[in-house]
Amino acid sequence: MDLTSPVTALPGIGSARAAALKRLNIETVYDLITDFPRTYEDRTRLVPICELEVDKPACFEAMVIRAPRTSYIRQGLNLTKLAVADSTGTLNLVYFNQPYAAEALEYGREYCFYGTLRGDYSRTQMQNPLFEPVERQGSVTRCIVPVYSLAAGISPQILRRTIGLALSACLPTLPEVLPRSVLESQGLMGAREAYQMIHNPPSMDALEAARRRIVFEEFFLFTVGLLQLRASRRAESTPPMKNLSLARFLAALPFAPTAAQRRAVEEITADFARGTAMNRLLQGDVGSGKTLVAAAAACLAVQNGLQAAIMAPTEILAEQHLTSFAAFLAPLGIKPALLTGSLSAGEKRRIKEGLAGGTIPVVVGTHALLTEDVAFQSLGLVVADEQHRFGVAQRAALRAKGTSPHLLVMSATPIPRTLAMMLYGDLDVSILDELPPGRQKVDTFLVGEAMRARINAFIRKQAAAGHQVYVVCPAVEEQEGESVKSVEAWADTLRRTVFPDLRVGLIHGRLKAAEKEAVMADFAAHKLDVLVATTVIEVGVDVPNATLMVIENADRFGLSQLHQLRGRVGRGKEKSYCVLFSSNQNPETKARLQTLVKSSNGFEIAEADLAQRGPGDFFGSRQHGLPQFKAASLTLDMALLKSAQEAAAAAMADEQLPKDPCFPALRLRVQALFRGAEAP
Repeated sequence: MDLTSPVTALPGIGSARAAALKRLNIETVYDLITDFPRTYEDRTRLVPICELEVDKPACFEAMVIRAPRTSYIRQGLNLTKLAVADSTGTLNLVYFNQPYAAEALEYGREYCFYGTLRGDYSRTQMQNPLFEPVERQGSVTRCIVPVYSLAAGISPQILRRTIGLALSACLPTLPEVLPRSVLESQGLMGAREAYQMIHNPPSMDALEAARRRIVFEEFFLFTVGLLQLRASRRAESTPPMKNLSLARFLAALPFAPTAAQRRAVEEITADFARGTAMNRLLQGDVGSGKTLVAAAAACLAVQNGLQAAIMAPTEILAEQHLTSFAAFLAPLGIKPALLTGSLSAGEKRRIKEGLAGGTIPVVVGTHALLTEDVAFQSLGLVVADEQHRFGVAQRAALRAKGTSPHLLVMSATPIPRTLAMMLYGDLDVSILDELPPGRQKVDTFLVGEAMRARINAFIRKQAAAGHQVYVVCPAVEEQEGESVKSVEAWADTLRRTVFPDLRVGLIHGRLKAAEKEAVMADFAAHKLDVLVATTVIEVGVDVPNATLMVIENADRFGLSQLHQLRGRVGRGKEKSYCVLFSSNQNPETKARLQTLVKSSNGFEIAEADLAQRGPGDFFGSRQHGLPQFKAASLTLDMALLKSAQEAAAAAMADEQLPKDPCFPALRLRVQALFRGAEAP
């Protein structure tokens, strides 16, 4: 048996249990030993009976002072009662449908119990506590018990037993993947010891040491993979472009590019002339003009007989890009096409034929670009927008449709450097750190409910002036016990009682794609005065006529997300505003929101967000661009991430690495980690 063996190779794992394990994404022995506990119950601390707290699990030692007696209440229900005591007090125990307790618990003998006290001030008892004789080595008491995620058909006991079998089977041959020099310099335990201890920790200190080793390993492997990707991509040969003049493109622009835009275009031009495939991240704040830079890159590609493909995460954004790219490229005789899932079969066929035949030089699309039947005659440039919504595998799938095409990925989410290295360590970076002329600062205000009437009057004033308003709520529908605004209920309130004379629209993520498209189209066409929305409009259509953003329960959002939402307004010539409603009086929360009031610099806000809330706030735990680490947390382990990145860079630069005994296993693990993308 080895790490790649199916779980059915283990005793007691048949097809039914294997199917249940598959629901936990466990299919191999390696999947089992890397199914790390989500938390632990520390049962090592013994509490005297007098200190037991209601509803708080605890371990205690006591003697049985009243022999167990079982009574049969009705068919299918029996009750076993007994009393136990220590030097500080007595306690009644009750077991439901566990007659074995009456046989196992002996009068006058001491046991260690683990359970939760139930009751009130007048009467307490403990129901169904686990127990073991005090003289026996603890397996359910006086130990640290791992707690795993479960699925139907898999109990905690079954999963712990199955993981134990997997550890026994493969630990003796588990290869070490970290170089000896790294283990020594970082003070890390070996792989076999770490994997044993993270599932069966003898102490909390040992658990922390094991977790530190495994978290470091995950970060180290990922960083090595990114470094290898970067090295292999830089080695990809692609014919250098010869015609790199942008004189006609720049002459056709209705405005002068900013210095930051010119710098980014120069960096891209240098990449195109180099003879190796470009892999560049274009990072810029909301409204910094990334589309112009991407259009310039597409123009250069077309001038050199190549095609360009621009991939956006939503149809709304794809259509917006089509309009923007057409405005920049049409004066040069370059007509971009659109390919999305909602097009008719005939339109899709026409676009695909044009791409395969080379008659369509530039295409803007969604994930529809990734389908197997989309082929290009000469794909030379791939642009992926809102990169944190696409994974390495997705951008690689689009690049595979050409021969070493250049890659430009764009992100409007300002990311602190440490996180950018984690997400985009395989890319060169260009930053747009200034706004184009004409983009105004959006005045931002933090207010409470006392200002509700004045803000409603201000909304009405904006509408009367012919402008439009976004109102963002954190929830889709009302939830019992929650005091947050929901789009459905709040939109209904605004329509019926607050603004019955205004045109109020509603949009949220649960609507069908066609419904969302229709609502956004109506808002863009000024068929709506007020749009009540969730964060679905965080990345959405550009509506220059929208001058006011009102965000309800602003304390429920991260600063970076609030900054993104604020970026939906201030896109036209009129003065724009953002109002943050929050009734949260927590001083830290108020200080956090004041950061947004004081600053309009997305990078400053991102740094504050990272310091105050951790990186999970940027993307959520399941964003596609983030690796799905099994033990590591980008919120908790930033210091360890930095150490692992430095160690990985040093190891990759060490000519002795291929001679280290760990090297074959390290190479295989990195390849497995990046399988589906471009294997390092």
